[in-house]
Formats: sequence, structure tokens, C-alpha cells
Amino acid sequence: MVILDMKWFFKIFFKTIRLIVGPIILFVDKITTPRGIKRPEDEQQKIDLEARNLVLYQFKTCPFCIKVKRNNKRLSLNIETRDAQHNQTHREELLQGGGQVKVPCLKIVDDKGNHRWMYESDEIMQYLQDRFAA
Repeated sequence: MVILDMKWFFKIFFKTIRLIVGPIILFVDKITTPRGIKRPEDEQQKIDLEARNLVLYQFKTCPFCIKVKRNNKRLSLNIETRDAQHNQTHREELLQGGGQVKVPCLKIVDDKGNHRWMYESDEIMQYLQDRFAA
């Protein structure tokens, strides 16, 4: 009985912390959003077309996801984001495609339609930097 009470306590405790800290994280991110790279219109359109083959699965208040999204903003990348925390369809896509519900996860679709799932934030950022940096 004591173990169940402790599990319940920790579940409520951490949920409360997320409810308090989450909006603070989002507010700080909003007011400190980096500026993106300015590219000529035709070059940006080419990059936007390439970015259509990328999808970022994320949780809205995950610090590692925010780190990747800020990097995308710096690189002026318009990558679709999917909420794998609150959207069951996106969560299931992530689990079926990548094999685990872990974020951030970048789904990369190549020219032949093959899918690659990249999970580590630093690896994702390096991949995007190498592929899209000016």
C-alpha cells in the first residue's frame, strides 16, 4: 500500500512541476527566439522544398525539442512539427516508424521514399547544420 501511495505522490508531484515549469519554458523561448538566416527568395524556396521531406516529432515543453526548434529557426528551416505528447496519431506514427516514443525525433524521407528516424537532439542539429547552413 505504501508503494502505491508513493507512486501516486510522485506522479502528482511531477505533473504539478510540469504544469508550473512548462509555461515558463515556453514564455522564455518565445521572448528569446533567435533570428533566422536571410536568404534570397529563390534559395529559401529551394530549402523549403527540401525541408518538406522532414518532420520533427516533439513534446511542446521538452527542453531538447525546444533546442532543436531554436536551431531550425536560426537556420530558417520550415520543418513540420508533430506533437507526439498530446496527439495519439502522431505518437503512434513515431512508435511504429522509429520504434520508440522518444523526442525529439527527426523523420527524414529520402528521394526514394525511404525513412530514417534520428533521435538525439545534437545529432539532429548537426545533420541540419551540415545540410542547410549557408
